[in-house]
Amino acid sequence: MKPVLALVGRPNVGKSTIFNRLTKSRDAIVADFAGLTRDRHYGNGKQGKHEFIVIDTGGFEPDAASGIFKEMAKQTRQAVAEADVVIFVVDARDGISAQDHDIAKYLRRLGKPCVLVANKAEGMLAGAQLVEFFELGLGPVHAVSAAHGQGMHDMVELALAPLQLQDPDEAQEQHDPAVIKLAVAGRPNVGKSTLINTWLGEERLVAFDLPGTTRDAISVPFERNGQKFELVDTAGLRRRGKVFEAIEKFSVVKTLQAIESANVVLLLIDATQGVTDQDAHIAGYILENGRAVVLAVNKWDAVDEYQRELVKRSIETRLPFLKFAATHLISATKRQGLGPLWVSIAQAFKAANCKMSTPILTRLLLEAVQFQSPKRSGMYRPKLRYAHQGGMNPPVIIVHGNSLEHVTDAYKRFLEGRFRKEFDLVGTPMRIEFKTSSNPYADKAA
Repeated sequence: MKPVLALVGRPNVGKSTIFNRLTKSRDAIVADFAGLTRDRHYGNGKQGKHEFIVIDTGGFEPDAASGIFKEMAKQTRQAVAEADVVIFVVDARDGISAQDHDIAKYLRRLGKPCVLVANKAEGMLAGAQLVEFFELGLGPVHAVSAAHGQGMHDMVELALAPLQLQDPDEAQEQHDPAVIKLAVAGRPNVGKSTLINTWLGEERLVAFDLPGTTRDAISVPFERNGQKFELVDTAGLRRRGKVFEAIEKFSVVKTLQAIESANVVLLLIDATQGVTDQDAHIAGYILENGRAVVLAVNKWDAVDEYQRELVKRSIETRLPFLKFAATHLISATKRQGLGPLWVSIAQAFKAANCKMSTPILTRLLLEAVQFQSPKRSGMYRPKLRYAHQGGMNPPVIIVHGNSLEHVTDAYKRFLEGRFRKEFDLVGTPMRIEFKTSSNPYADKAA
């Protein structure tokens, strides 16, 4: 599973800027004043072969007694509890502060691996000007400039060093390919544990009509018709602003890790509440990680015809990016509609690991171009020459040609539809990458 790095420090030291650098995104809002970040913010980072989860936190005041600062401190403590390594960020230009001492005291008491980072250190001599931070008692200080990207690579190396991470290729080889890892994900109280208990025929997992009964990702071996499964019941993902209970502090990151390590994710939606923002967020996270997915609307027996129509319409309007996934209407308590679920799960797993030959891909590509050629962009018209498979789970198709940077998103969707139809890719996301051939005469004088 991916290691977790938590960014901790007082307000306005540049934690969100570091977060954006590590995740290569602009997900965290950055501005030159304190207190902008309040909730925990999760993102994915990668360095070399190793991927990791980064948690951005608000300004940390360990002894805050009330108000928003108390809630921000609670969020930060939960991020630290979830993390494998804490990156403690201080301000190299402002120097050490009493609040830095309070945070250092808290981190020393926890005894968790910690990397001390002095941000905004561009143009500074790392030795003389940063020596005062040694009195925090957290070891040597590492100078970085998140705004300029200086020292970030070394910082991640230091953070990942104590974890002794296994090579991802070796870890993948150790997983038994005959076992399908199926993660059941969704919001709290949609019936994830009830569904798994129904499959198993026993009360293996605690199921209760109270949101948040499951606190961790629980793995259960299961076999059906000769096919081995590893069922993973995940804790319900609720909005970050509502995750305050200390007992829930591990739930979010464990659920994210379970989704990432799964072969297929069964996304449960509550028919009595329809598709919520949080359902869309979970679906987006599944898609972002390239997991095969099956949609199941639970508690279908508990709603009337009017509500059923609303739910169907909300799936079409709020989850349009999951059109490739099969949708099932079920009742876990009454065992209705569960049989066809297994067919779709097997189909999604097969599609995610589909092998596509280069001759067939190239033929489909040329037929698509003949049927509808890509749109011209100024002087350039993209020329698509051949295609081959670049990976599985999810399937990746690499298209080669000239001026492919001008291929529109609409044409990309058109190609995806042709490929999906030919290879029956139901239940899995698919990625198409374009590689433009270089012009050998570009650097020569006319």
